[in-house]
Amino acid sequence: MSSGVPSYKNHRYPVEVIAHCVGLYVRFPLSYREVEELMLERGVVVSYETIRRWCGKFGQTYADALRRRRPRPGGTWHLDEVFIKIQGVQKYLWRAVDQDGHVLDILVQNRRDKAAARRFFRRLMKTTGQVPRVVVTDKLRSYGAAHREVMPSVEHRSHMGLNNRAENSHQPTRQRERAMKGFRTVGGAQRFLSAFTGISPHFRPHRHLMTAGRHRFEMMIRFTLWDRITGAAGLPATA
Repeated sequence: MSSGVPSYKNHRYPVEVIAHCVGLYVRFPLSYREVEELMLERGVVVSYETIRRWCGKFGQTYADALRRRRPRPGGTWHLDEVFIKIQGVQKYLWRAVDQDGHVLDILVQNRRDKAAARRFFRRLMKTTGQVPRVVVTDKLRSYGAAHREVMPSVEHRSHMGLNNRAENSHQPTRQRERAMKGFRTVGGAQRFLSAFTGISPHFRPHRHLMTAGRHRFEMMIRFTLWDRITGAAGLPATA
């Protein structure tokens, strides 16, 4: 087993089945029961509860492995926050992407005040291990106050029209939120969205910029990498 591949010790299902179930659930707007049915159609009997445990155990590990293989973030970071409802209570999903649209990190918080913005700035620098050259945000005053305190030497551009890249990055999350009929807990939302934003973009190349042949070739590369980071490539069938 290559370094970085998660351990599947004491799991009676093949690695390929575990990785495929996690991939189906994160990539597509499916419920655990729907993934169970798709696997049954292929002759694999596995309960939706088992699939749920696999997603909780391996989803973040797979997402982290994919993030480590991405290029270093660009020097321009776009930040934005949107509200999400959790058990009927309004919370805020903070998101940062670089100039190429790669998601740097997400954080679910109760507020969108200065303390929340400061916490997200510090988390971003810790996660990426670097300081940006430019930070682009909307007109929320919390960004400016936190920026002056945490990264005063970084250029801050605050304008509604400049932040479309971050705002557009929320769309897949919104689609999944509707399919899941909302989130039940803050911790559950954070865990799922952290894995989702790490895995889902891997299977979403810029299709509109590619020919059909190029898109198929790119997807085959990404499928191969998925097998590599999950351990499905080159491992025994009964890990």
